Amino acid sequence: MSRVYNFSAGPAVLPEEVLQEAAKEMLDYRGTGMSVMEMSHRSAAFETIIQDAEKDIRTLLNIPEDYEVLFLQGGASLQFAMIPMNLMKHKKADYILTGQWAKKAWKEAQKYGEAKAAASSEEQNFSCIPDLSELSASGDADYVYICENNTIYGTKFHTLPDTKGIPLVADVSSCFLSEPVDITKYGIMYGGVQKNIGPAGVTIVIIRKDLIREEVLPGTPTMMQYHVHAKAGSLYNTPPAYGIYICGKVFRWLLDQGGLPGIQKKNQKKAALLYEYLDDSRLFSGTAAKKDRSLMNVPFVTGDKDLDARFTAAAAEHGLVNLKGHRSVGGMRASLYNAMPYEGVEALVSFMEKFEKENR
Repeated sequence: MSRVYNFSAGPAVLPEEVLQEAAKEMLDYRGTGMSVMEMSHRSAAFETIIQDAEKDIRTLLNIPEDYEVLFLQGGASLQFAMIPMNLMKHKKADYILTGQWAKKAWKEAQKYGEAKAAASSEEQNFSCIPDLSELSASGDADYVYICENNTIYGTKFHTLPDTKGIPLVADVSSCFLSEPVDITKYGIMYGGVQKNIGPAGVTIVIIRKDLIREEVLPGTPTMMQYHVHAKAGSLYNTPPAYGIYICGKVFRWLLDQGGLPGIQKKNQKKAALLYEYLDDSRLFSGTAAKKDRSLMNVPFVTGDKDLDARFTAAAAEHGLVNLKGHRSVGGMRASLYNAMPYEGVEALVSFMEKFEKENR
């Protein structure tokens, strides 16, 4: 069997070295005589796994002691409710709408308080980040919410909004650990790991400790209270143990790549190759505003739905898979996550050049 180049937006490509190492440890993890899938989350072996994973992600992001790192379940979508349930002390929040995921989070928050759309790029079909120079954040809002990288539309906040001291909450699912960030600019940074870090089933929440309160909204389930998980060290209930184990291996892999500065350079090189081709192409065109382009997700179209379908089918036959765009927008999308090798993008661009010559 040969490996394909997997451009899926998630679950997505993982480092081959990580998969090979996990395969070697599948039946016997470091002399325990069992797989990580089989071991108790209360065992000494797993406690070491989760502690090492937390230590390594703290190193990667330079996370200070006044932030908690939580390994949770439920995907980013569960956080759409957990965030207002835990943070809406005054029952007010501002949401910046840059795509379907931010919009879903905003609608969920409306169940728990006054969630205002402080800015939106929906009129531009979410092809850009709205102008935030005059962001009208509510002075008494409990938090300001963004989806930092928009998987469907291929846009990214390259400058964080000025929230005037109000905690910033960011869904970073599709750009998690892709470049250096200043974690102290966030009240909460969270994401599902299945796009850029590990297998589906793990959600990582990095939260400033002063935002972890026991005074949550009435009726908030115990399992949806941050303080419960923080006190238990992410072991209140059985965690997604194998997923955390794989995440830990990816953290180590990232450290070996030179940390986030190292992987950022590789991501910039990959994205530049594809964007340069798209800008010169007479058949394909990118759909995101140039100033807001994502390094991780690159949507593009031919302008002909039938031709788009022919392209994705032909690409798959050449081992370039999962290039079909999100069902809500169509077209194509290439996700260039950390584990996508430069050679994969080279192969994609080479195939696009061939397809363009044959279909001009």
